[in-house]
Amino acid sequence: MLRGASQALVLLFCLGVAITYLSFVPDYYDRLVSECLVFGCEDAAPAPPTSAAALRSNGMTIESYALLYVAIDVGFTLSFVAAALTLLAQARREPMACLAAAMLVALGATFPSLLYVAASGSFAVAALDAVGWISLFAFFTLFPDGHIVSYRLAAPVAWFAAVKPLKAFWPGTALDHSTWPLVWQVTLFLLPIASVLGTQIYRYRRRSAPEQRQQSKWVLYGLTVGFGAFLAISLLFASGLFRTPMSFVILNALLHLFLLVIPVTLALAVLRRRLWDVDPVAYRTVVYASLTACVLAIYGFSIFYFGQWFASEDGLFPSLLSTAIVAVVFAPLRERLQRVVKRLLKGRHDDPYGTLAELRSLLVRPMPPEAMPDALTTFLRKALRIPYAAIGIDVGGTERVVASSGTPSADVRLFDIWHGGKKSGVLLAIPRPGETFTAEDRKLLDVLLGHAGPIVDNYTMTIGMRLLAEDLQRSREKLVVAREEERRQLRRNLHDELAPRLAALGLSATAAEMYVKRDPERAEALLSDLRRVIRSTVEDIRSLVHDMRPAALEEWGLVGALRERIRELSAARPEGGGVDRGGAAAPGLRIALDAPDALPAMPAAAEVAAFRIATEALANVVRHSRATACTVRLSLDESGRLTLEVADDGVGVDRRPRATGRGGIGIESMRERAAELGGHCAVERRPDGGTRVYAVIPIPLERKGDRS
Repeated sequence: MLRGASQALVLLFCLGVAITYLSFVPDYYDRLVSECLVFGCEDAAPAPPTSAAALRSNGMTIESYALLYVAIDVGFTLSFVAAALTLLAQARREPMACLAAAMLVALGATFPSLLYVAASGSFAVAALDAVGWISLFAFFTLFPDGHIVSYRLAAPVAWFAAVKPLKAFWPGTALDHSTWPLVWQVTLFLLPIASVLGTQIYRYRRRSAPEQRQQSKWVLYGLTVGFGAFLAISLLFASGLFRTPMSFVILNALLHLFLLVIPVTLALAVLRRRLWDVDPVAYRTVVYASLTACVLAIYGFSIFYFGQWFASEDGLFPSLLSTAIVAVVFAPLRERLQRVVKRLLKGRHDDPYGTLAELRSLLVRPMPPEAMPDALTTFLRKALRIPYAAIGIDVGGTERVVASSGTPSADVRLFDIWHGGKKSGVLLAIPRPGETFTAEDRKLLDVLLGHAGPIVDNYTMTIGMRLLAEDLQRSREKLVVAREEERRQLRRNLHDELAPRLAALGLSATAAEMYVKRDPERAEALLSDLRRVIRSTVEDIRSLVHDMRPAALEEWGLVGALRERIRELSAARPEGGGVDRGGAAAPGLRIALDAPDALPAMPAAAEVAAFRIATEALANVVRHSRATACTVRLSLDESGRLTLEVADDGVGVDRRPRATGRGGIGIESMRERAAELGGHCAVERRPDGGTRVYAVIPIPLERKGDRS
């Protein structure tokens, strides 16, 4: 209900302003003929005063001269009213369309001189002028979604809306801003202008959807063209170069014609129908505006220079010579301007060979491999005129950005970088604000990334070699630490246990030698103790050697050692039973070995690792699994991978790492043993119950051979 009432109110406002405006047309014409165009008037007249003789020289009378200005002003206002009515008819349910319609009607009626000349000093004109300016700033504060994005940015607009109407109610007083000092008057308008510009920039960069950005582009394009033409033509008015009555008519008509771009682009943006890409239009506008300015400058300078050189009265020869110069430079100047503007807006799509040459010259410079990705991203960002570019590579299975240029945001697009038939990296790029990557962008990117592939691949290899070197250094450090730790342990065992025992054995032997003749019984007791200590020492030495490398591996090999270990576990339990956690019989466990009769000779480290992993897994099965069946599988494939699997049907794995007593290495130690040799070990719960230990250990090909 409220929306319908507001639509009706705006429609009545538009029609009322249009009817009132047309009612003042006769008064405007009469005052132009009787006063403004001949004697001048205090109000905003469309042209300076002239004489009847000057008008006759141009084939006009004062009446026809005034009629031209009336036609220009009325045509301009009616065009704005037509655009407003179109918005109300096509988008009457949208609040922004209603606001735009009111703004167009108010501005279209107050911009020409008609109302100011015909109804000088009236309250209605001042009020309509206030409505036009306030609705203009309000529209661009809310456009395109009708919401305020920042109350701080909207504060100057609210202040302007409170001050501007005071001129209509209290003209000529201190509240009338036209009586303020010039600096204050300029500030009154500059603050809301800066406010709406900041609001639109904020929306465009952070808040607007792609369609809304396209709407903003069209509106800003219309305002830029309209007000740019307004400033340029105003400078021509003030320059004094055009003094004939007909020149003032032409400039006035051009001024109003260019301002008609504003309602057209505004209606197109609000209605969102056939919302064409504005970039080609803006590109051509900038090119031809720059071309026109350059041609005029060249022509004017040539006329002045050759006029001074050839001091002729008629000026025909300087004009012809200047025209010839303009004709010669026009085509190359246009091509040059097109290239410059396109590169500023879009990048170097028009010169792929020059771009590649620049890329080549950049890459042949002496620089370390680490600096090449940074140079490449900077070059790509500048070549495409995009706000952000970065290069990512795969480092250890993780994508990592290694170089970037610009400021990142959420709208990142990915482009693969290929070299040698494989993906060597990825380019992360953000398109130009409010745009997407066009076919030209993708084509240029494809060419550039094709040449960037070797650079990224070289950098990836450099990083890989550096990581390998660091990993090798860490491995060497671990080996040195492990070796020194083993030496320390051996030294401790030899110094703290074996050395005292051997010294005690020597003393016992000396004492026995002393008592052999004097006290044979005493000597016999000493020799008996000596024999017991020797046996204990031998057992300790065997245990120490076994901890370094099991003797079963030296005697039977890996397969035989596993068979012997399984036999020992079977012999340690009653018939048909295992060993429970407390050491009592756990009946029902059957351990089977699935392995070839013999394996080729393997490195000692691989045999020890496989044996330790298998024995630890079997110990866990016997002590913790409550299983009834366990299978140990061992195989060596053609690629040199030793595979070990220990699977049971017990209660399942306890995922927490644990040690298993003396000599036990725990789950984490099993994994570390496999990883030390470049393999891996996994302990997992089987879907049908039980635990599965799966280890893979690579065997160097040059170390393989048949065991003799």
